[in-house]
Amino acid sequence: MLLRLSIRDFAVVAEAELDFGPGLTVISGETGAGKSLLVDALGFLSGARGDAGAVRHGAQRAELAAEFSLDDCPAAAAWLAEQDLDEDGSCQLRRTLRADGGSKAWINGRSVTLSQLAELAGLLVEIHGQHAQQALLARPHQTRLLDEVARHPDLLAATADSARRWKALQQERDALLARGDVSERQAWLQHQLDELDAQPLDPATLAELDASHRRHAHAAGLIAACDAALDTLGGEDAVTARLLRLRASLHRESAHEARLLEVEAMLESACIQLDEAQALLQRIRDDLDLDPEALAALERRLSRIHDLARKHRVPVERLAAHRDALAAELDSLADADLRLQRLDRDIAAALADWQAAAAALSASRRRAGDALADAITDLMGALGMQGGRFEVALEPNATGTPDPLGSERVEFLVSANPGQPLRPLRKVASGGELSRISLAIEVATQGQDAAATLVFDEVDAGIGGAVAAAVGAKLRALGATRQVLCVTHQPQVAAAGHAQYRVSKAAQDGITRSSVQALDAAGRVEEIARMVGGADVSPEARAAARKLLESFR
Repeated sequence: MLLRLSIRDFAVVAEAELDFGPGLTVISGETGAGKSLLVDALGFLSGARGDAGAVRHGAQRAELAAEFSLDDCPAAAAWLAEQDLDEDGSCQLRRTLRADGGSKAWINGRSVTLSQLAELAGLLVEIHGQHAQQALLARPHQTRLLDEVARHPDLLAATADSARRWKALQQERDALLARGDVSERQAWLQHQLDELDAQPLDPATLAELDASHRRHAHAAGLIAACDAALDTLGGEDAVTARLLRLRASLHRESAHEARLLEVEAMLESACIQLDEAQALLQRIRDDLDLDPEALAALERRLSRIHDLARKHRVPVERLAAHRDALAAELDSLADADLRLQRLDRDIAAALADWQAAAAALSASRRRAGDALADAITDLMGALGMQGGRFEVALEPNATGTPDPLGSERVEFLVSANPGQPLRPLRKVASGGELSRISLAIEVATQGQDAAATLVFDEVDAGIGGAVAAAVGAKLRALGATRQVLCVTHQPQVAAAGHAQYRVSKAAQDGITRSSVQALDAAGRVEEIARMVGGADVSPEARAAARKLLESFR
């Protein structure tokens, strides 16, 4: 429910702060005073495109803000939580429009895109304006609304589940057939596996092959390095012999300096390490041999492995995994014919399940559509469109394939006047007629759409008298289940409101400004009297206003 609307420097409104409560709130004022600007402000906060002309003359930017309660709109609360925009259960929308045409939007103080703003606002507010795009005009919304009226979630779920199962099975069958001739694929896979299996592909063996190749490729250098090291370590004047002589010399002098014993111990440890290094060097040297044939054989083996990697377009280290994938595919093709037969049977069964579920859904929609059409047709007559008709058409899907939403789409058809053919609701030309038809739909469905706040802009255009009184009564009845805001110029509709605002305009310093005022009981009498009798309010007009107000108490 909308709690508060703040407007600053928007069109001809310098500043306005409006508080709203439950039920029906009406907005009235003289022609041209700017009553519909409040609707425009909500539309702008709902993501509608704005232009620099909406900024009040002389101001740098227009600012709009709205605060909503989420108690009656769980869908909006869930959306905020999903988008990580919830803030202690509050919902505040804000948007600015600069004089140069740029705009920004916020939800709960965090910057968002216009599409996010529009998505959330669509769960909070539904605007029925004479020129606004309405959710009711969209066929998907009409389908959802009829399903909500029909109250058949189990049928919807069964239809969707069977359609998804059919699609999954069909995709599996298509993938199997896309492989082409199964026997040819099997032969090709087996050939690839034979090539791969002929080579060592496990990481440990590949690493050993690579290390062996490096040893053979650098054998000459390794032998020379080992021989030079052995010459340095062994012999009469080698490092080890010199260290032994040094140890003996220090040992003789340690009687005069005890710390030399520590040095001697270190040198002893070094001699042991050098002896072990010399022994290891000798073993490595003994293992080394110049063998061109062995080197050539290793290079041939590595070359075959790298050729396989290039052929299969994978790194060498991924060849083993690639081989396993080919083997798995070959195994899956072993019973391809049997799988294809089984898939055909499962697809036929899934199609039959969907057809049965979709038929039950269609029957339920047809029953609900007939009842809804009768109710809306009756309401249209009460709202000044006597002889008009409303029908709910179920149009078959063009594809004929299982659809999660059923075998048809809903289209609301309307004939606003006797003798006129039924036409889609989205093609109704008259804004006033469209608003009244929307009102009839809302009353007939008792606001089963997600939005908690319904806004009607001059739903009473072109009517008066008893019809206007009927419109007011229907709006007030709708206010029992939803918050309703209505811009009106009919006293009968204004009197039906639980609360009322008056919009007025005045020129100041050559600039026209609009102001908005909440009316108390006496103020409502005066405003409705003006709507009844014109600018010069007479005692008779006041009496008529009081009588209208009393009729709704």
